Amino acid sequence: MPKLNAPGGWHLGNTLRYARDSRDEIGAWSWDAASDRAFADTYVAHLFNVDPVDAEVGLPVAAYVASIHPADRRQVLAAFRKDAQEGRPYLFEYRVRSADGVTRWVLTRGRFFCNHRGQPVSGRGIIVDITRLRANRDGDGLSDTGSDRSTSSLDQAAAAAIAAYQTLGALNDRELTSRAEALLNQIGRRLAAQELTERRRRLS
Repeated sequence: MPKLNAPGGWHLGNTLRYARDSRDEIGAWSWDAASDRAFADTYVAHLFNVDPVDAEVGLPVAAYVASIHPADRRQVLAAFRKDAQEGRPYLFEYRVRSADGVTRWVLTRGRFFCNHRGQPVSGRGIIVDITRLRANRDGDGLSDTGSDRSTSSLDQAAAAAIAAYQTLGALNDRELTSRAEALLNQIGRRLAAQELTERRRRLS
């Protein structure tokens, strides 16, 4: 399972201070079914209050679950396990307690993959900090966002952008990696905005 580290010791969203100063916050994750370990970049590590080095080499899923808000934890994990078992797209909004002690809303979006026997093999996706968007919404509950969870063109673009970001790590080219990060940020914005539009449509 490849690490999600960027070249030259530079990482996407290197600190939460950097993230707070940025307009958009997004990170990448992947999951290996055989070991039940999740791999994440530094930004995701800070969101979930885990060590960034450990996150790069892989941590048990339970290490990330521990930082999910207690009221959201069981439902988020149940959806993760169910979607992984069925090889479905994963889409969920929930709260996490970050390294700086702040509770943030995140949108996790990804896809799981199964082998020819229908057994889960892996998964990968992105996590978007949607705290600002949630501040403009009514209600505080978590959300399994999807009546329609099929893989859209935007989901496919996100998967391709993540793959490009990971592959560029081997080139040690900061400029290309920065461009890949910018693309991920743009896609993350679109995904978050799309989800907000869908939510408003369903509530109207």
